[in-house]
Order: sequence, then structure tokens, then C-alpha cells
Amino acid sequence: MAAPFLTGCAGPLSALAPEGPAARGAVRLWWIMLAGGGAIFLVVSAVLMLAILRPAALRAFGPRRIILWGGLVIPTIILAALVTAALALGERLLATPRPPEDAPLRIEAVARQWVWEFRYPGGAVTFDRLHMPAGRDVDFTVTSADVIHSFWIPRLGGKIDAIPGHETVVRLRADRPGVYGGVCAEFCGTGHAAMAFTVEAHEEVGFAAALAGEVEE
Repeated sequence: MAAPFLTGCAGPLSALAPEGPAARGAVRLWWIMLAGGGAIFLVVSAVLMLAILRPAALRAFGPRRIILWGGLVIPTIILAALVTAALALGERLLATPRPPEDAPLRIEAVARQWVWEFRYPGGAVTFDRLHMPAGRDVDFTVTSADVIHSFWIPRLGGKIDAIPGHETVVRLRADRPGVYGGVCAEFCGTGHAAMAFTVEAHEEVGFAAALAGEVEE
């Protein structure tokens, strides 16, 4: 019965099939949140069932202790663990500054209704097709030429808003060469659903060749 639902967990836009460290961190956090939410659900369900089937046993525990442990102590422990995990994993998604010799490649992503423009060092420009090197961190500087959009490559990580007049940065890496899907994840008008782009992650040599081809075009 679960098969029809699980088919949505694969494909070029699946956030549950990570191909980079940022996406893996987001997936790990998602599983941790699912486990934590499931634990809270089970505890509450167990107390509810006890209240229905064995009310005397629950009454013997005392209303104050039920409220203290069931409503405060146990949820606090679980939520504190979830917040700690979220902060630790979320920190890794930040594009923290690095020394110049170790600085990631920088690619500009400019969103406008309803197209993505990508600008590379050296002057190459592509539309709705993003080239990036595999196995190497890339800082994407994201902005918008009109309304608010959102830059998201589910299998590599993200997402981050594209805001007019403001630059936001997200650091992503593709583990290996491949083709991935990218989308605008913020409703931006009637053409929003079609505002997608293709990501091609290349070996280092292939990346240079792809950009050279774009310049020649």
C-alpha cells in the first residue's frame, strides 16, 4: 500500500536521495525530526490508551506527576534533543568565510519571471541550465530581478530565497558528476510551476569545456 507514496521519494527532485553533504545533512535532520515526532506521538498515544483501558493505573500515578512528566519533562527532553540536532546540522549548511587560497568557486544565480540566469567567472552565462564542478564546494550568490523566488536543488541541498536588491549565499557540492533538477521553491506568479532548471555536475575538465562551449555560443 505504501508503494504509490514511496515513488515520490526518488527522481531528480527527490530530497531523500542526497548527492551532496548539504543535502545529506538536511535528510539526516529530517529523519531525526521524524523519529522525535514519532516518539512524542507514541508517548501521547500510550497515555491515552492507558486512560481508556486502565484508568485506575493512570489515576494511581497521580494527576500532578502525569502533567509534570507527560506534559513537561519528557517533551522537553525530546524537543531539546531535536533543537540541538537542528542547530548542529544547520550550522554546516552556512557558507562560512574561508581563506582566499581555499575559497569555493562562486556562481551567480539571478531569478526573474520565469527564468534562471547563471553567471560564471570568466563571463559565461547560461539560462535554465546550471553547470558546476563535481567534488568541489560552490558558493551560489542568489538574487532576483523582480519578485521573490527561491533557489533549490533538492538532491544537493539548499534552499535559499532570491530577493530583489539583496544577495543570499548557499554553499553546495555535488559528490559526483550527474544531472539533477532545480526549481523555484517560492510561488512567484502564474509561470511559477514551469520555473525549473537543469543542473549538470561535471568532472573538472568537463566543467571547463562546458563553460567554453557556452562562451562560444
